[in-house]
Amino acid sequence: MLSHSFSCYVIIRVVFLHNRAYYFIDLKGLVLMNISDDFLKDLIKPRSAIFLEMEQYAKDNHVPIMQLMGMESLLQLLSLQKPMSILELGTAIGYSSMRMATKLEQASIVTIERDEAKANLAKAYMERSGLQHRIQVIIGDALEISANDLGNSKFDAIFIDAAKGQYKNFFEKYAPFLNDGGVIYCDNLLLNGLSELPMSEVPRRKRTMVRNQHQFMEWLMNHPDYDTAFLPVGDGMLVSIKR
Repeated sequence: MLSHSFSCYVIIRVVFLHNRAYYFIDLKGLVLMNISDDFLKDLIKPRSAIFLEMEQYAKDNHVPIMQLMGMESLLQLLSLQKPMSILELGTAIGYSSMRMATKLEQASIVTIERDEAKANLAKAYMERSGLQHRIQVIIGDALEISANDLGNSKFDAIFIDAAKGQYKNFFEKYAPFLNDGGVIYCDNLLLNGLSELPMSEVPRRKRTMVRNQHQFMEWLMNHPDYDTAFLPVGDGMLVSIKR
């Protein structure tokens, strides 16, 4: 398993938008280190039995869920932001949305999943954990969902973790649903190591996805309406604050 772990010195940059302080990390002198997955896992807080069950199910059935270090980092960032409403693109079996709902007890979450079987499994997990009243699951293609489907709502945070080659389309479609001063979090920017490879070493069937992700990262890092930082945690995360 690839481990994306880094050693660097860190500059904390504070950005004040709409009377709220946001903490950004500027990464300098980035040096790749070989830190074992076991060492990193020892730093992660224990999870409840249902989350351990979901993690095992995802592993056994090859369901992509967020890597633990990335998940913990996202939860910490959300704890600083304190959003009251969250939109997630890519429910899968409900792991991320349930982790967010458990961490942020006042937040309501809407999550979109196009795979009906996974969405129904996610609903079952949510009912078992008593979170079904705080998480709404919408079954459908995120690129085809309408504002009416979302109840014409706006959100304090948007989490994108869906089809990797479509991130720019997702961002452009859902950015208008973000409240002023809101934050968009995008996971899987490293594509399990594929983003770091020369294109000649990327399997042919995945090159379009990798190119799209590279173009999305460059586009978003230079977007005039968002202050964006890349965080090398989990499988790589972009954090974008709406100016």
